[in-house]
Amino acid sequence: MKAIFALALLLALPGTVLSVTPVEPPMLRLEVGSGKLPPVQKRLPQQPLVVNVETPGKHGGTLNSLVGRSRDTRLLVVYGYARLVGYDTKLELVPDILESFEVKEGRIFTLKLRKGHRWSDGHPFTAEDFRYYWEDVANNSELSPAGPPKDLLVEDKPPQFEILSDTVVRFTWHKPNPQFLPRQAGASPLFIYRPAHYLKRLHKKYSEKVRKEDDAGTAKRKWSAVHNRADNLYESDNPELPTLQPWMNTTKPPADRFVAVRNPYFHRIDANGLQLPYIDRFVLAVADPKLIPAKTGAGEADLQARDVHFSNYTFLKRGEKQNGYRTLLWRPGKGSHVALFPNLNVNDPVWRKLLRDARFRRALSLAIDRSLINQSLYFGLAIESNNTVMPESPLFREAYRDRWARYDRKEANRLLDELGLKRGADKIRRLPDGRPLEIIVETAGESTEQTDVLELVRETWREAGIKLFSKPSQREAFRMRIFSGETVMSVWSGLENGLATPDNSPDELVPTSQVQLQWPKFGQYHETGGKAGEAVDIAEVKELERLYRGWLQASTRVERERAWHAMLELHTEQQFTIGIVSGVPQPVVARETLMNVPEKGFYNWDPGAFFGIYRPDTFWFR
Repeated sequence: MKAIFALALLLALPGTVLSVTPVEPPMLRLEVGSGKLPPVQKRLPQQPLVVNVETPGKHGGTLNSLVGRSRDTRLLVVYGYARLVGYDTKLELVPDILESFEVKEGRIFTLKLRKGHRWSDGHPFTAEDFRYYWEDVANNSELSPAGPPKDLLVEDKPPQFEILSDTVVRFTWHKPNPQFLPRQAGASPLFIYRPAHYLKRLHKKYSEKVRKEDDAGTAKRKWSAVHNRADNLYESDNPELPTLQPWMNTTKPPADRFVAVRNPYFHRIDANGLQLPYIDRFVLAVADPKLIPAKTGAGEADLQARDVHFSNYTFLKRGEKQNGYRTLLWRPGKGSHVALFPNLNVNDPVWRKLLRDARFRRALSLAIDRSLINQSLYFGLAIESNNTVMPESPLFREAYRDRWARYDRKEANRLLDELGLKRGADKIRRLPDGRPLEIIVETAGESTEQTDVLELVRETWREAGIKLFSKPSQREAFRMRIFSGETVMSVWSGLENGLATPDNSPDELVPTSQVQLQWPKFGQYHETGGKAGEAVDIAEVKELERLYRGWLQASTRVERERAWHAMLELHTEQQFTIGIVSGVPQPVVARETLMNVPEKGFYNWDPGAFFGIYRPDTFWFR
């Protein structure tokens, strides 16, 4: 964390910004000339963030992208990726909206804003916006009935919030809060500030009109509902709500085309002084998700990855020259593209005992020919791997990827024999109660790709004396059967965050949620505080819980890294989930004339924010 703060100070050093003269975007010159906007020198913070751009660009143009629903206006915030602190391409946390930050003992966070920074409507962005959120939103029982977000609580205790000056605020917890900064950097960040000047007119505490209507019961809608509807920095669905993102939405939903225009007060510039973003407009056109690959191939998108899949790759390649785009292949960031989830909370006592034996889970993994799957379905471009962190993660070790994940039919059979699972006359093994060893793998019925993978798993499992059947159902029924313990095994994608750093929460590795398909009842027990589900009764899973608590209480990155490795090691050895392949390439379609889109990158939700980590405000058209 000291190294991060040192970088923060470096970015904030006097003179590092003032050596360049800010350049006015042509789109705004008329408004500046007419006096509707101040010149760019007065719109930028005193110390704007200077971005080193691989290929310096020019202002202008409209970037078109396709989305599957109106709610995807949130992508303006995801792709825009303006955050208090954000990830750089090395997955380090660095200041962005903040000029700098300081962390002491893992629990005292001092945040310094940029003097002169303004919201998109020109109003100053100051410590008052943090105070308003903390006192008047997060701790207002009508706006936030459940109280402050859990990420702002440590052992259910809130922080002490202090305003040290107009541009410096401090959050202090009684114990370390390692999730605080990563949550600010997330694809869906924890917004701990609000445009107070805009929202106060909707707040009962500050508006006499709102207060009178509420007291008299004459308001058409409850004031808190009106405030919450207007106040959604993430959704970007209220064109009147000021923003700090590079583009601001101008279209009120419902609509089938959303137009966002440059934020004239955006805080970043390039080394030549050009205020970012380079591109004037970002347009999101709504289309049927099933048609998005075809529309992309027809050249209707300048930048597209959403709703485009590896199975569309050859089709997209064929249309490149005719429609003026290029098709790149990025690595996704999930721990596994396809993984099997033995249900350790299954109701059947025979299956429960067998699935909880690590030798059985290892045998299942060893009996999968991942190379066959990779070559047959992914042209050898995927990674044959456990469900674990990706090679791009600073936590990656080859053993996490490979142990128990190499096809070894002899060892798989040895382990199954050791378990006493003898073969019958039909060469299929028998469960301890005499039933054939037939595993029904349930799916959500949404992916033919999963079915294709299971077909290839079926071939090699049969050689080990195991029959595999797949059973599709609707997603809701699929989940309910798993939650209730009816399902023996299911198939889904693996870890959401395969690009984890020591500072990211390892909550996916421990029972924290009912939707974790390998131990849904353990997760439910955690979520409900023991009111529902089942208490953990597996020694290795209890150890994961202990390690997770250690991560939560760690005050240094070294301690957090140690906890992460212990948990990853335990997962690898125990095979709680059985990864098959990861890194199945994600097609990214980019207009030939769109510059600074990386030829190689990773496409991940968090960390990454899809395109956000590569700063689309630096993309430009030549």
